[in-house]
Amino acid sequence: MNNSTTPTIIVGGGFVGLFTALHLSHRHYPHPIILIDPQERFVFKPLLYEYLTGEMQDEQVFPSYKELLEGSNVTFVQDTVTTIELQQQQITLASGLNYHYRHLVLGVGNIQGYFGTEGAKENAFPFRTQEDAINLERHLRDCLQKACQTENAQERDRLLTIAVVGAGPSGVEMAATLADLLPSWYGKLGGNIQKIKIVLINHGTEILSGDVNAHLRETALEALNSRSVPVALRLGVKVIAVDANNLNYQQKDHQDIEQLSTQTTIWTAGTATNPLIESLGDSLGDHKNKHGLPFVTSTLQLSEFPEVFAAGDCAVVEEHPFPPVAQIAYQQGADIADNLMALSQGKKLQPADPSMRGTLMKLGINNGVADLFEKIQVTGKAGDLIRNGTYLELLPTPVHNFKATTNWLTDEIFHHHSVPQTETKTSKQNRNAIWLGGFIAAIALVVVGIILWHDREPSPQQEPVEQPVSLTT
Repeated sequence: MNNSTTPTIIVGGGFVGLFTALHLSHRHYPHPIILIDPQERFVFKPLLYEYLTGEMQDEQVFPSYKELLEGSNVTFVQDTVTTIELQQQQITLASGLNYHYRHLVLGVGNIQGYFGTEGAKENAFPFRTQEDAINLERHLRDCLQKACQTENAQERDRLLTIAVVGAGPSGVEMAATLADLLPSWYGKLGGNIQKIKIVLINHGTEILSGDVNAHLRETALEALNSRSVPVALRLGVKVIAVDANNLNYQQKDHQDIEQLSTQTTIWTAGTATNPLIESLGDSLGDHKNKHGLPFVTSTLQLSEFPEVFAAGDCAVVEEHPFPPVAQIAYQQGADIADNLMALSQGKKLQPADPSMRGTLMKLGINNGVADLFEKIQVTGKAGDLIRNGTYLELLPTPVHNFKATTNWLTDEIFHHHSVPQTETKTSKQNRNAIWLGGFIAAIALVVVGIILWHDREPSPQQEPVEQPVSLTT
């Protein structure tokens, strides 16, 4: 099992897994690398909102692993890992295949959690995958069509009321996006957009509470209130049950159960431990938290099984927990690759030391906020451009980076800013000059954002830097 043909296996093709694989490949890791994921395509979750709105296309948000791993020496296996035997260093796949591993990297993330809320899993819409986005779009368009045709006012209100549960970043971004998107869709159908209601529901008494984006609360609140349809907040309430036509909730310190009539509940609150990680429970002993997530050392290894690395949403660094965000996950992928390379060369392993480079949030169509190190905050269209440009450049390979970003910029220039034929020549010139100046300024800020965020991107032309450059102040 210790010969040179025994592979290092990476389970999960998210940021942790994909970046670990790419870094190892680009640094000429001397052992076989196998990346296993049940899906054919990578899911760039922060850009799912742009996919829902049509601001970005499939190939930008869901690049295939075949494309992303092209030219690497990584073997991609599309399958589901069903069993991990830590003592035997073996995994079994749903197809019946099994592999012995030299080292194992776990980057399977988490799954949607519902806190045991009655009917939530069956009736609420999650928003984590391409299929989720497609299902939600189809449902929303169907509701708007029915609302235009019904004569029943009560039914129309139910069809036009959208509940978003959870006021963390995902819930805030979803509510803000829909508050611009649905009026656009409904207006084209001839509907009265003022009848649309977007309701953001949260158990806590504040939005973004306890999140790395908490310092953006006032900016987010202002954005929610200034959308095409202002977002209504119901804070400090517990969702009791969800069915096809209603959401039942209870305010804190009140016994009465209230009801929101809606055919659309979108669930962004909470996560649950991946079942594959849960299955390791007995093997982990006491080395896990109350949610069943394994504790890992500063080098991102399981203390009892040092040949296993784990990071991202499916593990917790016991000495220094990190926020479960994409920018931390992709840095941890690079750190795991560094340590796997060190093991292959008989060198000492180094503690992982990811750092937050700022936060990015979508706050409506063509509206966002880019906050770099809590020093520079850019909002509006420029903030949205920085967010999208930075995220696209973080996608894992230079070829895909260039293609995705070029397509997006082309779309920004030629498709989203067409001028009405009735506009006068002078007005058209003024409009173009104003837009072009703002666009150039925003692109300059995109470049700044990318430079600040992008110091650990694997490159096939050169090895990643051994030690990350500290950008904190």
